[in-house]
Amino acid sequence: MALNYVWILFFIIGLIIALIKLVVFHDYEIFKKLVEGIFDASKSSVMDIGLPLTGAMVFFMGLMNIGEKAGAVNFLARLLNPFMKRIFPEVPDKHPAMGQMVMNFSANMLGLDNAATPFGLKAMESLQTLNPNKETASNSQIMFLVLHTSGLTLIPLSIIAYRVSGGSANPTSVFVPLMLATTVATIASIVITGLYQRLRFDRVLVLWLGGIITAIFLFAWYIYGLPSQKNSPTPSFFTKETFSNVLGNIILFLIIATFIIGGFVKKINVFDAFIEGAKHGWDVIVKVIPYLVGLLVAIRVFRDSGALDAIIQGISWCFVQVGMTSDFVPALPVAIMRPFSGGGSRGLMLDIFKTYGADSFIGQLASTFQGSADTTFYIIALYFGSVGIKKVRYAIWAGMLADLLGVIAAVGIAYIFFK
Repeated sequence: MALNYVWILFFIIGLIIALIKLVVFHDYEIFKKLVEGIFDASKSSVMDIGLPLTGAMVFFMGLMNIGEKAGAVNFLARLLNPFMKRIFPEVPDKHPAMGQMVMNFSANMLGLDNAATPFGLKAMESLQTLNPNKETASNSQIMFLVLHTSGLTLIPLSIIAYRVSGGSANPTSVFVPLMLATTVATIASIVITGLYQRLRFDRVLVLWLGGIITAIFLFAWYIYGLPSQKNSPTPSFFTKETFSNVLGNIILFLIIATFIIGGFVKKINVFDAFIEGAKHGWDVIVKVIPYLVGLLVAIRVFRDSGALDAIIQGISWCFVQVGMTSDFVPALPVAIMRPFSGGGSRGLMLDIFKTYGADSFIGQLASTFQGSADTTFYIIALYFGSVGIKKVRYAIWAGMLADLLGVIAAVGIAYIFFK
């Protein structure tokens, strides 16, 4: 599938829904709303996403260049080579892309979005050097992107912060459910994409996957057993709130310091290496912004036309008709919006906090939805756009299918933990 068709599809659906509203329901303001949304999305694509991303992109691209010259990235590649080479068989052993992808996955797991994106863009660029058809996504690039959109998160810093601001008395209650839901989505990503790419699920790969799942479940069990800050008589690092808020930032700072000190020990001109990589970060931003503006404007038209609301109402109607419980339906808008817009799904989650309460079943499920997947279409525009890929093949449906399995898992887990 080409991004061209996805882009046009959003506009066509938006136009059809808008015409129906105009002719049937006499909504004379609908086209004004769409036009205002186009200008607003064009502006926010650059001002709210592109420019804030620039600083992090420049810094972490510079840091990555130091890490590559010092050998830290290659060390990570060697460490996880038995696992990585089985899900990325087209990537040669010890290729820099392996370590860069590990850095991206690690930052995502720690909930450090600002660091994850530069690492991911650098990895996509390295994978592009191995791609024989520069305008068509390779299997390795699709596997990397689908894994990224599954949103594996061990420390959901942003979700906890939003729950605190939403008045939650127990903001870390979603910690373990969210971790379990993202694990399901990530494993689904590997299996779905791996089957399509005909990967060999040999004993080593199965053992690695089993080990990763076991480690995540043990980590979840440990977090679940920590006391809450409100029940702790004295301030302590080993409470759910402090542990989740501090650990990820400590690890990221240690990585930054290790790269810089390692470069100095290896007798690299650290600052010159940083500047060299940082300049490249700016070049990537310039390439990415047009793709972001184009796709995010199309998504805004799709949303403002009312197409998303129609989908949500249709799903709710289907559940009612078959006699299934629809307790979770009010939280579905967050899950449906999440692949299209992180800001949109976040706004819906905060609205649910106001309406139902952050600690209600709907509020906790919405939090789990928000943290159990990533913005699939935004990531496609950002990552593939950065290297000029126009034909994304099966990346969209594979990512959306993994998202769907993550949503189903989130609903089941929420009923276990919150009902």
